[in-house]
Amino acid sequence: MAPYLDTVKSFADVPITDAGVDTLAFLEASEGLLGLFDLLGSAAFTAVQSDIKGNIVKVRARYDAAPALSGTLEQLVENEKGEKKRTATEGLMWLLRGLSFTCKALQNSQADKTQELSVAFSSSYEVTLKKFHGILIRPVFSLAMKACPYRADFYAKLVEDKSGGPPASEEKLNEQLGEWLTALDKIVARMEKFYVEGKHNKGF
Repeated sequence: MAPYLDTVKSFADVPITDAGVDTLAFLEASEGLLGLFDLLGSAAFTAVQSDIKGNIVKVRARYDAAPALSGTLEQLVENEKGEKKRTATEGLMWLLRGLSFTCKALQNSQADKTQELSVAFSSSYEVTLKKFHGILIRPVFSLAMKACPYRADFYAKLVEDKSGGPPASEEKLNEQLGEWLTALDKIVARMEKFYVEGKHNKGF
């Protein structure tokens, strides 16, 4: 086993063409992000992880049911538009919100190497997920943010080679994570714009 980021698909490797964001590559990269919550090692993140996983399943089910109409995320949403139940469209929207929350938290952490994860995740929650949550859900997430592991412990797990080899260098980790987060941020921004301009988020 290599260090974690070497074992999963990076969002930097998700193809984006004139037709949009490649659906299967995006789902594969999203599944890779799920493993980060295992590294965080806190049961408090179970709800976040479960939510992301459930929404990946909804989008993948739509792709499997209509692959010719779902090659890109944009095509998938457009082709589900005329249907009464837009399960994948809603699932993708919530998936993007969960990914945005995780992305901004890690970007906060990368921008300030002295900042603990609890602060980085709490700040991200304020600007991403909080506005979509009701008064019952917000305290659950606030508690989860406070239960983040120490930054040093999390980053040690990110560079660790589970097969016993030497850990990745901090320089390599920062480069990989930077590319991964920048690409994810661009995909989220692109898709948020697509949802708003196409009014695909109405009714959710």
